[in-house]
Amino acid sequence: MLRKSTLILIIAIVCLAGRQSDRIEAGEAGAEQQDVRAGMIEYLRQQNPPELKAVEVWNNRYGPGLKLTTAHYEIFTTLLEPSMLRHSSGLIESAYKAYNLQLPEPIETKTKFTIYLFADRRQWEDFTNNFAGEQAAIFRRIKAGAYCHNGVCVAYDIGSERTFSVLAHEGWHQFSSRHFKFRLPSWLDEGVAMLFETQAAGDGTFDFEPAKNAYRLDALKKTMSKDKMLPLRKLIATTPGDVLATDQTETVLGFYSQSYALIRFLRETGGGERLGDCRRLLADGLRGNWPLDEVSKKIAADRNIPRNILWNHLVSLVLFHEYIGDDYEPVEKEYLAFCRQIVADEPKQ
Repeated sequence: MLRKSTLILIIAIVCLAGRQSDRIEAGEAGAEQQDVRAGMIEYLRQQNPPELKAVEVWNNRYGPGLKLTTAHYEIFTTLLEPSMLRHSSGLIESAYKAYNLQLPEPIETKTKFTIYLFADRRQWEDFTNNFAGEQAAIFRRIKAGAYCHNGVCVAYDIGSERTFSVLAHEGWHQFSSRHFKFRLPSWLDEGVAMLFETQAAGDGTFDFEPAKNAYRLDALKKTMSKDKMLPLRKLIATTPGDVLATDQTETVLGFYSQSYALIRFLRETGGGERLGDCRRLLADGLRGNWPLDEVSKKIAADRNIPRNILWNHLVSLVLFHEYIGDDYEPVEKEYLAFCRQIVADEPKQ
């Protein structure tokens, strides 16, 4: 009986010691997380990035986090890399100013935009599963990048240059979905978004350099060399959903690179006339003045109605005819010549 009691006592002591050890380890982990966040807050306060208004701890289920507040954004992040945190507020506020430059007059947003920036893909997928509902499976097909859903931008770290690229790209979708009365057709929405993918850092701010977007230019060059260019009529009627359904990476990259080139073509050729046409197209979308039938207007204005392939096809053709022209052949010849020119002038990476 004594031996049995002694054995029970030893087991109890071991279990208590194990539990105490678990508590110590958990406590140490919590203290370490707190130290990392506190250290990063102090670092940012010392660096004092010009666009950063406030920084505080963000308690969440995904990892040690911070909340960064700027004039127009709230950034919730578990990415605690010093340089990226120091520059992120300047990047996104510079992008906000650049988005406004696409409009006839600047817009001052009344409610801050929300961005989630995670340290790795696992955290990003966990958040997406909880946040995106039925759409989560679609977003998880993104191989490396970000998405915008219900007005929220969600990204994860894929290296500083590429992460800032996708943040500025998705930021345009976030901006346009909030402020434009009509949603944009895919070629226009994606084409404009790609204007912000390449940046040069200055003194706490960023300049955007679409002509130096080597990623899109390289994809365009490959598409042209393989004779895979979409005809102009088909390009403007296509959606990312069309090409994603093919599950062919080259086709997807071809659509995006051609849309990027088309927006640059409209902005940079025609002696400024096409730039004016492009600006009118955006301005009328902002104000809800496109010449559409009532059904198309309803779909354009109501974000709760899916932007289906048929709507994108019909509306894209109507808008291109109205604002750019309906004689495709000469425009397409000039567009292809422009594509050949910009890939020949592609900057070295």
